[in-house]
Amino acid sequence: MIVCLVLGIMLAVQFKNTQNTDINLRGARTDEVYERLVEVTEERDALAKEVLSLREKMVNVTNDNNANRELKEEMQRVNMAAGLLPLYGQGIIVTLNDSARSPEMGEDPNALLVHDVDILNVVSELKASGAEAISVNEERIIAMSEVRCAGTTILVNTNKIAPPFIIKAIGDPQMLESGLTIKGGVAQKLKDYGLQVQIQKYNNVEIPAYTGVVKTKYSQLKK
Repeated sequence: MIVCLVLGIMLAVQFKNTQNTDINLRGARTDEVYERLVEVTEERDALAKEVLSLREKMVNVTNDNNANRELKEEMQRVNMAAGLLPLYGQGIIVTLNDSARSPEMGEDPNALLVHDVDILNVVSELKASGAEAISVNEERIIAMSEVRCAGTTILVNTNKIAPPFIIKAIGDPQMLESGLTIKGGVAQKLKDYGLQVQIQKYNNVEIPAYTGVVKTKYSQLKK
């Protein structure tokens, strides 16, 4: 009986210890799982914040790219209008040359030569007829261009040019030609002087960019 009693007590103690160990293990496992859950939750929240940040950056980059593209397009339009870019398009080519005949006795030989004013009149008429770009002997005409005589030489953008004078213009070919050839217009007057005038329409006229330096001395940006 004593042996059975001792054995029973030992078994009871062993069962109690095993139960306590299981409870302790389950408790430790639960704590570990909870801690891991907290870590995963924090990682998830951090990743969510990073995703939101990346989305904002992508939106900003897209907006910046759009702004840069719009700015680039606007700069291109401004440079085109200012004559700082080479252009091509349909238009006309006007060729002016001195008279082919010799001066008669007592006739002023200068009357048979193309002068700066003749070129200016053609350029002005082309502008009035809607020309979008003009060049004279590959010299681009811009707002600040000069066409003037220097002795017996004609200067365009301070560069010397000589006959034949080839004036290119981009625009509606029919409108440009009509503006020059209208009755009593520039072309007729030049021919009446004995000068050689040739006008041809083209589907592709190439006009170079202005290569000079644009200087402003008195102009300032308005604030």
